[in-house]
Amino acid sequence: MIIPVPEPTPVSRPFWDSLARHRILIQYSPSLGRYVFYPRTLAPATLADDLEWREIDGAGTLYTFTIARRPTGPPWAEALPQLLAVVRWDAGPKFSTELVDVEPGDIHIGMRVAPVFYDLPEDGITLLKYRPA
Repeated sequence: MIIPVPEPTPVSRPFWDSLARHRILIQYSPSLGRYVFYPRTLAPATLADDLEWREIDGAGTLYTFTIARRPTGPPWAEALPQLLAVVRWDAGPKFSTELVDVEPGDIHIGMRVAPVFYDLPEDGITLLKYRPA
């Protein structure tokens, strides 16, 4: 079965293009004085048109996770368990992802994590996953 992959939009294209180069670019709002994620056209709260793409190293802390022992959908029937997670980047925003290179019993909230660039050349996309730091 084919696993669905993200489809970049004009607004999110810089993020996906940076992942293909194994870099992480997210938006920064000078009016807010902080990074924001998901990609958007206006800064949250201020609605300022001041968003800039800046590179972050992607280091972070595990904010929350779940271990899916049953498929979350038919395409993932053979990919069990799924280690679904939310990482809080050191830069501030949270990012939904998947954990790799870790046993389910070793996962704990607050653990330090590092980015893993998961290239899918056949789909022309790179996913951002995380492993223990």
